[in-house]
Amino acid sequence: MANEFYALLSRMRYITRWGLMRNSFTENVQEHSHMVAVLAHGLALIRRQVLGLPGPAPDRCAVAALYHDASEILTGDLPTPVKYFNPEIKNAYKQVERVSGEKLLSMLPDALRDSYRTLVLEEEDEVRSIVKAADKLSAYIKCVEELKAGNQEFESAARQTHAALTAMALPELEYFMAEFLPAFSLNLDQLR
Repeated sequence: MANEFYALLSRMRYITRWGLMRNSFTENVQEHSHMVAVLAHGLALIRRQVLGLPGPAPDRCAVAALYHDASEILTGDLPTPVKYFNPEIKNAYKQVERVSGEKLLSMLPDALRDSYRTLVLEEEDEVRSIVKAADKLSAYIKCVEELKAGNQEFESAARQTHAALTAMALPELEYFMAEFLPAFSLNLDQLR
């Protein structure tokens, strides 16, 4: 049996995000997963080292974030307005993601499968909450960058995503948004 797991993961770069939106620049699932990993690591560090709160290991959050959209290799990226249109579609899509995750896991040798299970299936609650916040934060940063480029197509998505971030009420997320988020609106010369 060929172990296709890693070969399929490498194809995340072919899955484009924001498919129903006019984009100033495209973003694929592999790029997105990298940014979510960076943000999840940062949020977990802020939680533990800046705020002094208990929380999951930052490196565990980063690794989980790298795999948080792995199921999309088999399902594609379903746009948010479709995915969350109603509870039935949302629940059905969660089941599809689970089946896709299990299929990916079956492409690993038995000796590795358990090590990836919690990552691909997002089974650790504490880690999942950090990754979910980082995922939403990544979406908001995309909106900010598109608006900075003059693309008003993302105005509504930015408002909705900001509201969702605020509703999460995570102190590490609030800290990040206050301290780091403003820099994403700057141009290169302003960042130096």
